[in-house]
Amino acid sequence: MKPTITDLLGPQMKVVPEVLHQTVTTNERYTLEHLVLRLNQEEWVPAYFAYPHADRPVPCVVYNHSHGGDFDNGKSELLKGAGYLQTPSFLDTLIMDGYAVGCIDMWGFGERRRGESQLVKRFLLQGKTLWGQRIYDNQQFLTYLLSRKEIAGSSVATIGMSMGGLMSWWLAAIDPRVQVVVDIAAQVDYQALIEENSLDKHGFYYYLPGLLSAWNTADIQELIAPRPRLSLVGIADEGCPASGVASLDQHLTEVYRQMLCPAHWQSHQLKGGHEETKEMRSLWRRFLKKQLG
Repeated sequence: MKPTITDLLGPQMKVVPEVLHQTVTTNERYTLEHLVLRLNQEEWVPAYFAYPHADRPVPCVVYNHSHGGDFDNGKSELLKGAGYLQTPSFLDTLIMDGYAVGCIDMWGFGERRRGESQLVKRFLLQGKTLWGQRIYDNQQFLTYLLSRKEIAGSSVATIGMSMGGLMSWWLAAIDPRVQVVVDIAAQVDYQALIEENSLDKHGFYYYLPGLLSAWNTADIQELIAPRPRLSLVGIADEGCPASGVASLDQHLTEVYRQMLCPAHWQSHQLKGGHEETKEMRSLWRRFLKKQLG
């Protein structure tokens, strides 16, 4: 029997999301909460949740921080950005556009920083995967966000760059509560990585035992359809082989066409490398405005 995607990600020990600690700061535009949450059975998870001052619930964006080898950054990227991201920060931009936004420290980052290699090895020994555990934490975080009165539960998007972009489309593929997807510098086809000797462009965390024996990247991404998705890649991004970007675009264009919503799939290869460019920022802001209002 073909294993499911969740089989390959490893077991998930579900918990009811719980708040351990909450610190609130407010300015003239928005409220920012620094939370410590129970999202798994092993450790507490620090998170940010921010929402604009509004008289009704607003759409929510789950922001997924990048990797970049900077294990100190994590969720702080939402507030401070990074050298390969545009300014102003994603927090300021999303709040300006009228959305609430949340972000967690993924396993091994920020206030949860520890050796990523140690986590990969430990989880494999326990029959789990680090990538699976990171996704499951984000699913539990989404459950928490949807419980908040500030959020319009029917309008949820996810966005990120690099590892954060990978998280965006993986999270949407396995969780139908995500209605809109934006991934930046993350349209990565596993087979193209093999064929172009580019597997080392991504960390050990991203490889799942036995995945290609049952699934390919197009199969996984097809699970997102017909929900709206925007994928942005720099033409010089070596971590996103152009052959894979092209084959995935061709496949998904046909999938969305057959589902009678061709405009819900948008893929752009643009000038630039492994980065968010000004053009990309303009595109994703317009896309979210159209899909979330």
